[in-house]
Amino acid sequence: QVQLVESGGGLVQAGGSLRLSCKASGRTFSSYTIHWFRQGLGKEREFVAAISWVAKMPTYTDSVKGRFTISRENAENTVYLQMNNLKPEDTAVYYCAADRGLKFYADMITDAWGQGTQVTVAS
Repeated sequence: QVQLVESGGGLVQAGGSLRLSCKASGRTFSSYTIHWFRQGLGKEREFVAAISWVAKMPTYTDSVKGRFTISRENAENTVYLQMNNLKPEDTAVYYCAADRGLKFYADMITDAWGQGTQVTVAS
């Protein structure tokens, strides 16, 4: 079983940047795709981005394309989400999740979730 721990959230002004980290431990994760989801207050958890450990191909939801970048450092067992030009609508709890395939819906994730990190963007 893989375990995930997020960090890097905080309060930032609109137009600012944050970098989230997702540290993985436990079983080998070379076969896992690592996802970022987010959940705003009163909203459903939504897909943000994902990256396969093997193929390195990133996938993004349309609302963050050109602003967010997902990347991974295999030696550190860590996936990053660089978030630039943040907007108030990006405010949410951000979660990383592991699955053996690419999943666009939170209820389809079968392997692991992190505890979440709060991102607040002030206007």
